[in-house]
Amino acid sequence: MNAQQPALNFAPELLLRAQGVRVAFFDVDGVLTDGGLYISEAGESLKRFNTLDGHGLKLLPRAGITPAVITGRDSPALRARLQALGIAHVHYGIEDKRTAAEQTLRALGLDWSQAAAIGDDWPDLPVVSCCSFAAAPPHAHPEVRARVHHTTSAAGGAGAAREFCDLLLVASGRYVDLLQEALR
Repeated sequence: MNAQQPALNFAPELLLRAQGVRVAFFDVDGVLTDGGLYISEAGESLKRFNTLDGHGLKLLPRAGITPAVITGRDSPALRARLQALGIAHVHYGIEDKRTAAEQTLRALGLDWSQAAAIGDDWPDLPVVSCCSFAAAPPHAHPEVRARVHHTTSAAGGAGAAREFCDLLLVASGRYVDLLQEALR
């Protein structure tokens, strides 16, 4: 392989569908984490995050794509991680994810045709069903996988969000430039 050529290769129809995305919605449990819930004796919720996913979230704004998180849960660990990543558009403890996504779209002056999402379970369906591009990790519920455009190779909490980010970066035309910057 040529050191100057990217190793990633996505199907052209996926890249076409993902062109023009300006906001990417992420679920947390099952997407940014493995979906497991770790509860301490004191009742504190612990979460395990993947650094590959985190770096992908940090790269998106450099391609003009705003990362946004909509999650049904809330915890100090989650807040700390998203703050460390600089994610400004976050909705915690949300049951109606579509309404939260619409609030973010309005705040950014965007519409569903400029949105992408990755989710893994029924609460994510109203968002993934509206976006112009949607993905799910391979362990997602079958009803979610049936409604998305791409099922990631990587599992939730193990690179699924990074794969989604990379696909959006390639579709935006910025992936090669960002890779070249990293190689310098």
